[in-house]
Amino acid sequence: MSTVPRTLGELATRFGLELRGDPGRAIRGVATLIDADADQLGFLANPRYRLQLADTRAGAIVLRRADADAWSGACLIADDPYVAFARIAALFEHQPAATPGIHPSAVVAQGATIAAGACIGPLCVVEDGAVVDEGVILGPHCVIGRGCTIGAQSRLVARVTLVQDVTLGKRVLIHPGAVLGADGFGLAFERSASDHGHWIKVPQLGGVRIGDDCEIGANTTIDRGALGDTVLEEDVRLDNQIQIAHNVRIGAHSALAGCAAVAGSATIGRYCLIGGGAGILGHLSLADRVTVTAMSLVTHSIREAGDYSSGTPIQPNRQWRRNAARFKHLDEIARRIDAFEKETKS
Repeated sequence: MSTVPRTLGELATRFGLELRGDPGRAIRGVATLIDADADQLGFLANPRYRLQLADTRAGAIVLRRADADAWSGACLIADDPYVAFARIAALFEHQPAATPGIHPSAVVAQGATIAAGACIGPLCVVEDGAVVDEGVILGPHCVIGRGCTIGAQSRLVARVTLVQDVTLGKRVLIHPGAVLGADGFGLAFERSASDHGHWIKVPQLGGVRIGDDCEIGANTTIDRGALGDTVLEEDVRLDNQIQIAHNVRIGAHSALAGCAAVAGSATIGRYCLIGGGAGILGHLSLADRVTVTAMSLVTHSIREAGDYSSGTPIQPNRQWRRNAARFKHLDEIARRIDAFEKETKS
C-alpha cells in the first residue's frame, strides 16, 4: 500500500511544531534514528540516543530544542518529541478499510442489535441481547455474548471474546485473544467430617465496564465481578497477557505493562503506571499517580503518589547464592545489632 507523503511544513502546522529546514521537504514514513532513510522522519526523545545523530540518515528529526543545535539537518522542535512523533506516526499507519455489513459466515442472533454502520467479520458470533453500535469493527472469530454492548467506533481485532454482561465505551481497541467477562476466581472451601473438604464455586453475578478510549492487549483477561462490576475508567491502557481479577477498579489514564496481575477487589488510582510482571494483591488500594516498577509485588495499600519497587536486582549466580544463604540470618543479625547498640549507649 502506498503512503501519502507529508511535507515538513504541513506537519509543523498541523501539530504546532517549530520547523527548521525546507517546509516543502516530503516525508513518506517514520523510523528510528538508526533505521531511518532520507525520506523518513526519525525522533530523539531519550538523551541516551543523542550519539546516533552523527550516523542517522533521517530526512528530518523530531527533537527537543536543547538537542536541535547538535543536528544540522531539518528538524521539528517539540516540547515532548515522543508525543509529537506518536501523533505524526499515526498519519502513516495503514488501517484496512472496513465495509459495513455482516459477513455471510457470521452468526447473529435475532435478538441482537447491529447498527447499520457496523462491520461484523467472518465467523463472528453475536448472541441474543448484544448491542453493536455505529462504526464498530468485529474482526474474524470474535464472540459477543449475551447482554454485551460495544460502543461506537470500537474495534475488536480478532478472536476477542466478550463472555457476558460486558459494556465497552466508545473507541475501545481490543487486540487478538483477549477475553472479557469470564468468571472470576471465586471459591469457598467447605469442610466436612466425612472427608477432607471440597471447593464450592461462588457464582459470579456482576459484569465488566470499560470506559471510552481504552486499549486492551492480546491475550489479556478481565474477569466479571462477583456482585458488582469490574471497571476500567476512560483511557486505561493494558498491555498483553495481563490478568485483571473480579471487582478490580482501575482509574482513568492508568497503564499496565505486560504480564502484570491484579487480584480481586484491588483498586488502582488515576494516572498510575504498573510495570511488567508486577503483582498487586487483592483488596488493596493504590493512590493516584503511583508508579510500581517491573516485577514488584504490592502487598499493602499505597496511600501517597510516588515510585515504588520491591524484589532483588539480578546478580551473578555465585553472589546471589551467597546472599540467599544469609537471608535466613537477617533477623538474628538485626537482633544482635540492636543489643550491641543498647550496650554501647548504657
